[in-house]
Amino acid sequence: MTREQLEHALRAASDVAGDDELWVFGSQALLATFPDAPAQLRASIEVDLQPKNKPAMVESIDGALGELSQFHQTHGFYVHGVSIESGKFPKGWQSRVVAVRDEIGTRGATGWCIEIHDLAASKLAAYREKDREFVRLLMIEHMIDTAVLRTRIDQLDIGEELKERFAEWIRVTENELLAG
Repeated sequence: MTREQLEHALRAASDVAGDDELWVFGSQALLATFPDAPAQLRASIEVDLQPKNKPAMVESIDGALGELSQFHQTHGFYVHGVSIESGKFPKGWQSRVVAVRDEIGTRGATGWCIEIHDLAASKLAAYREKDREFVRLLMIEHMIDTAVLRTRIDQLDIGEELKERFAEWIRVTENELLAG
């Protein structure tokens, strides 16, 4: 996915939802900070988002713009309307979001994208293989500061055992990358 495709997704989702503010919280949120991110990090063809002011419109977005929709077939990517409550984010994430807004690209709609360290912490909280690989690639590309990531993990509303598990994963991964 490209930054232009993200902007297109924001325009379309804003039109469907009737809301010009959208939370963007999947992997493509990285395009707010890193519009030219390496292709491996932009491999997903979906944008996970929720209208900020009209959260009930997620189903309408998913129906109109989601996987296998006409939008998906036409543009080669899709918009996954999903509740932001489905993810786990560090305390205070709302104050750190990064805006994607442009009078032409988004037609004035604003995509409030999860900040990269909050996104990485959320990916570790999901702990799927693809999510760990995403965070690993962020580390390889020096797109995150692991000290900040550790702080964000401490701000997740999860048990201490999981926080320690994720901190250990970061430590092991850093050592592997340094050795490699």
